[in-house]
Amino acid sequence: MKTNLSLAIMSIFMLISSFSYASFPVERQAVVTVDPATSVETTSTVLSSPAAIAWSEDQTIAFVLWAIPVTGFLAGHRWFLGSPWLYNLLFIFTAGFFFVGWVIDGIDIITGRYPGL
Repeated sequence: MKTNLSLAIMSIFMLISSFSYASFPVERQAVVTVDPATSVETTSTVLSSPAAIAWSEDQTIAFVLWAIPVTGFLAGHRWFLGSPWLYNLLFIFTAGFFFVGWVIDGIDIITGRYPGL
């Protein structure tokens, strides 16, 4: 039993890592501003990470709520993202739309296409 749980957790982490990007800043954008009164140019560089752009904090929380079996089948991720309450109750009473809806929600959360993100 513990082996199955360990393999399931490892599989989830491997799935998450395949969607990850470099965590260090890799993109630079130069911002130049000109003060009209003094005609002085100020240049600043903005460093951004693709991981910070592609994955939001709400998406992380929604994924964790989706991945935990208890909150996943009790529509925790759907309540958090603001889905209509009637659909959330239907999700609970049908066991995640017979497991298929739960998988589709997970794919939509990972890809960032879920309506509440």
